[in-house]
Amino acid sequence: MIKEKRNSIKYTQVQMADQLNISLRQYARIDKEEDLPRRDILKKLIDFLNLSNEEIGIYIRDIVNK
Repeated sequence: MIKEKRNSIKYTQVQMADQLNISLRQYARIDKEEDLPRRDILKKLIDFLNLSNEEIGIYIRDIVNK
């Protein structure tokens, strides 16, 4: 879901990593839903991608249930 939102605004992984002030490797793991980001990074992601509460819940649930 994060990857789809990123693609919808035509941002690359590099641009998102820069926007969130994290490494490309760290962002790639977020994009692939392999890691739940730290709270501060998640907040930036929510704000930047304008994620709804429902989308956030689905994202977190999918990662936790892997």
